[in-house]
Amino acid sequence: MQENKAVVRLDAIRSNAEILRKHCGAKKLCAVVKADAYGHGAAEVAGALSGEADMFAVALVAGGEGLRLSWAKDVLVLVPPLTESEALRGMNSDLIFSVGDAEDYALLRRTAEKYGTVARCHLKVNTGMNRFGFDGDAFRSFLRGGLSDRVCVEGIYSHFYLPNDVTVVRGQFGLFSDFAEEAERVFGDLIKHVSATGGILYGKEYALDMVRPGIGLYGYLPAGFEGALSLRKAMRVYASVVSSREYAFGGAGYGKLSDADAKNGLSAVRCGYADGFFRGGGIGNVNSLCMDAFIYSQKLEKYEELCILSDADEYARKNGTISYEVLVHAGRRAEKIYVGG
Repeated sequence: MQENKAVVRLDAIRSNAEILRKHCGAKKLCAVVKADAYGHGAAEVAGALSGEADMFAVALVAGGEGLRLSWAKDVLVLVPPLTESEALRGMNSDLIFSVGDAEDYALLRRTAEKYGTVARCHLKVNTGMNRFGFDGDAFRSFLRGGLSDRVCVEGIYSHFYLPNDVTVVRGQFGLFSDFAEEAERVFGDLIKHVSATGGILYGKEYALDMVRPGIGLYGYLPAGFEGALSLRKAMRVYASVVSSREYAFGGAGYGKLSDADAKNGLSAVRCGYADGFFRGGGIGNVNSLCMDAFIYSQKLEKYEELCILSDADEYARKNGTISYEVLVHAGRRAEKIYVGG
C-alpha cells in the first residue's frame, strides 16, 4: 500500500471529552471538529462523540453540512458567512452561523427575507483576539438597530487569546460578561460560551453554559498547560519501507551523507513533505525530506511499517511549530484506520 496509515483511536477521543467535561462541570459541550477534526476525520469523530457532545463546531459551512445530516446535532460555524449562497446553504442545513459585525447580520437577514427562511446564529464579540467579533461601541449600535425575526440569535461567545495568562483571561471574561449582559437585555437568555481547551483547564468559573474543546479532544494541551490533565493522544501515523540497501556511494536523498549515518545501511520510507510532514525533518531522516519519501539511516526490512508520528508535541518542537499544525497535516495522504469505535 502506497498510502501512509493514520490509526485513530476513537475511544481515546471519547475519553478525553469525558475528562474535559468532568473537569469544568459544563452543562453543554461543543466539540470542535474543524479542519477535518484536526486531521482525525470529522465524520468519524463526530460519530464517536455523538453521545457525549451537545453541539459540534466547524470553521466553514461546507464542513458542517454533512455533520448536520448525519448526526442531527446542532453545528456552529465559527467563521462568519461571506456570500448569499454560503448563507443559504447554511440555512438549508440548519447550521448556526457566527455573526461578528453588523454586515454579517445584514447578510443573513437579506438572505432569509429573500428566500423566506430563517437563520440561526451566535453573536461573536471581540474581547481581545481581534480576529472576528463586535467591538463595544459597534455592538451597542447593532443592538439598537434594525433587528429581524428572520435571524434567531441563540447564543453569544468569545475566545481567550492568552489562555495561559490568568490576568488576561480574567480581563477578557469580565469584558465578555458585559457584552452578554447587554445582549440578553435585547434577546433574552442566550447560550454563553468562552472557554476552549485552555479555558476549560481553569475550571467551572469560566465554563458558563457551554465549553468548546478542540485540541484537548485529540490528546494535546495548549502552550502553558503541559501536564495539567492526563489525556490520551488519539492518532499515530505509519509509513512503509519501500527500499533497503547497504550504502554504495554518493549521498542520501537531496544531500550528503556522513560516515556515521552510512555505516548501518539505508532505507527509503514512503513519506515526504507532500504527505504533510515538514521538509526539515524530525522523523528519522538523514537529510531534508523528498516530496514522497525520506532516507532513514538504518537498514530496515522492506515493506516494514515504521511509526513516523506518535507525539505531535515532540515533532512540533523539532520543527518550530505547534501540535495543531502538525496534526492537521499529518494525515493528509494517509488511509485512516479507526479503532476503539
